[in-house]
Amino acid sequence: QVQLVESGGGLVQPGGSLRLSCAASGSIFSIYSMGWYWQAPGKQRELVATVTGGSSTKYADSVKGRFTISRDNAKNTVYLQMNSLKPEDTAVYYCIARSANRVYWGQGTQVTVSS
Repeated sequence: QVQLVESGGGLVQPGGSLRLSCAASGSIFSIYSMGWYWQAPGKQRELVATVTGGSSTKYADSVKGRFTISRDNAKNTVYLQMNSLKPEDTAVYYCIARSANRVYWGQGTQVTVSS
């Protein structure tokens, strides 16, 4: 089992920045990738960014150049630095961790971009 605890969400003005954190605990040796998904009201959950243990990254087109995902293996934590935030980035952000045969989700953290 893997437990994921997210932090760092909140309210920010357009153009502002936030950093999300997701700390993993439990059977972390089994994890090969971590990342973030988002879900806006009335929409499906979608990929934001992922990073593998080898630091290979993948981003949604809408966040490229604005968001940066990173992983601290010593702390078993993945970060999402979000810059130049837009109102359309408003969503619940979920941390995800993948092992060979299972996907784990965090509880979600709300990010609201509004003036």
